[in-house]
Amino acid sequence: MDFVDYYKILGVDKTATPKDIKTAFRKLARKYHPDLNPDDTDAKRKFQQINEANEVLSDPEKRKKYDQYGKDWQHADEFEKQKQYQEQSAYAAGQRFYGAQSDGEFSDFFETLFGGSAGRGRQTKYRGEDFKAELHLDLIDAYKTQKQTLTVNGKKLRITIPAGIENGQTIKIPGHGGPGRNGGPSGDLYITFSIANHQTFKRLGDNLYATVDLDLYTAVLGGEITLDTLDGQVKLKVAPETQNGSKVKLKGKGFPVYKREGQFGDLFVTWNIRIPTNLTEKQKELFRALSKS
Repeated sequence: MDFVDYYKILGVDKTATPKDIKTAFRKLARKYHPDLNPDDTDAKRKFQQINEANEVLSDPEKRKKYDQYGKDWQHADEFEKQKQYQEQSAYAAGQRFYGAQSDGEFSDFFETLFGGSAGRGRQTKYRGEDFKAELHLDLIDAYKTQKQTLTVNGKKLRITIPAGIENGQTIKIPGHGGPGRNGGPSGDLYITFSIANHQTFKRLGDNLYATVDLDLYTAVLGGEITLDTLDGQVKLKVAPETQNGSKVKLKGKGFPVYKREGQFGDLFVTWNIRIPTNLTEKQKELFRALSKS
């Protein structure tokens, strides 16, 4: 497998902070998001690479393995287990040698190396296996902080899901993976969130996007409409002579910012002006008169 430089993909240095990585990811995700680049295969490929790089570098454990093992980072646990096995084998061999030479000069050497009689019979502690799970949420579920109960390895686990969790984001629940061996610590649980877009709203970062129908008369004359948002209904003024496809921004009516209480993105509304149908002759005559004026 060819080496993939995740730092290069996100355009950051190896010394980048978690904040630097998050900022770079959001900037590139907005640029190459499939919703903004329909039918662009290069943008889709780039977006997948960006997501993959972010998934690894935004997770401290995965980033540590990547920095240490490079392209083989996914096999880091296997390497570590093999290393522990070799150390344990070497230790066992030393213990056997210690027993055979307990009264000789080599006895002192191994006693110093392994801690004397306190080292006899010592067992290597093994960390438990990490568990991975995927949790599916609707966009409306990710809008507010909520609690959910999961069943992991036969045990029920109640977790708090902060508002603003992102699609593809992974969180770690320490100590809820597989049990350790020989008194070693338990592994961790990694939960990756899969969040579906709403039928009306599309999310991009902390912002929401929606296309709203507007009748021709309100578009021409102006007026006021009631608009549904994820936070309830709002009244929105429509400027006279509003053009089809024009956009308005509702500040603070977007998605909550992850782990930043009271901070929200914006809602961008695109107007879709509906042309009236089934006009009467009188109405058609009015339009003809307008077209000649």
